[in-house]
Amino acid sequence: MKPRVLIIRAPGTNCDLETQYAFELAGGAADVLHINRWLDHPALADRYQILCIPGGFSYGDDVAAGRILANQIQQFLADEVADFIANDKLILGVCNGFQALLKSGILLPQEKTRPVATLTWNDAGHFIDRWVHLKVSGDRCVFLRNIESMYLPIAHAEGKFVADQEETLDTWSNAGQLALSYCTDDGSLCNGGSDNPNGSQRDVAGVCDATGRIFGLMPHPERFVHRTQHPRWTRLGSDLSADGLAVFRNAVEYFTA
Repeated sequence: MKPRVLIIRAPGTNCDLETQYAFELAGGAADVLHINRWLDHPALADRYQILCIPGGFSYGDDVAAGRILANQIQQFLADEVADFIANDKLILGVCNGFQALLKSGILLPQEKTRPVATLTWNDAGHFIDRWVHLKVSGDRCVFLRNIESMYLPIAHAEGKFVADQEETLDTWSNAGQLALSYCTDDGSLCNGGSDNPNGSQRDVAGVCDATGRIFGLMPHPERFVHRTQHPRWTRLGSDLSADGLAVFRNAVEYFTA
């Protein structure tokens, strides 16, 4: 049977259908449901193997990006999410979903209800929409297995990853949890250059939890699942592959391999 994927949307979410298509293209069976459906039926997630919070602007990003959706999950669905994780299932958050995973404490632990890391305003102070080069660090993250590098689009205003302490970043780095980083086109460190689009500490573009089964990233893999979505596909030839699709295939194959 195909692994079942629960994609949660809220008012302002706008990448849910693209994400559904990406999971189904990768071999999964995906449903898009409003957060209120889950709040009304907390046991609903028991039917699924993968939970995804897609990109967009949930609740208009009022207060802060992803904050209201994060509070709903944290206050009313914490036990259900804990059971989901305990049953060896996968959770993915893309862009706004990454923001919600961080601010709800699902992705990284909190100290006295205070997140130890967050996503805040880009250094440029405004929304950025462009393509970026990315490199994968380590093999801990399930979603990034057998991937070395990617070229994906970003579209966000609050994508700067910051942690409360440098020592915290060291711990996550040593554990392989700073799984995805912005880089130059040859895979080198950004070194403060424009290849880091938002000023994230240590060029962080995506983070996984200690198990590698919960992953959040700012770039949009669901927007590059066909080679023709690449901005220069007509110049790069037929060998061009859709980098984003591999992320969804890894999730599906975790249950089918």
